[in-house]
Amino acid sequence: MPSHDARIPLRGAAIPTAAAGVAAIAVSGAVVGAKGSIGAAAALLVVLAFFASGQVALDRLTRNNQQMMMPAALLVYTTQILLIGIVLAVFKHTSLFDTKTFGFTVLGCALIWTGFQVRAGLKAKIYYVQPGPEPEQKRKSGRQP
Repeated sequence: MPSHDARIPLRGAAIPTAAAGVAAIAVSGAVVGAKGSIGAAAALLVVLAFFASGQVALDRLTRNNQQMMMPAALLVYTTQILLIGIVLAVFKHTSLFDTKTFGFTVLGCALIWTGFQVRAGLKAKIYYVQPGPEPEQKRKSGRQP
């Protein structure tokens, strides 16, 4: 996917995810307190960093070989989910922030990112067939098609 096409899903997913993360920070701060806000902010940063870097990696992996788009996308997405699972396991018993708020915000932001990335990809006018040279005209036989 050319880099200008790769920016469309990235921008289309990052902006709604950031807005949802800011809302989660505000709600968590009101319901849980300061530790809830810190947990939601950390979750938002984790999701934005993981999924944005995944989109950049996907762009670089498929720049020269378009046929590898689906296997590369599945590999990148699986790696992202695995790494988020590892981050959740590492911060399971932390006292720096509210872990439930962190977990729910990671889940919500990851779902929002994925949904809006699909939406942006569907709305983009990306040609899947590259236009080539027109075929040579056949010999004129007197009949027109």
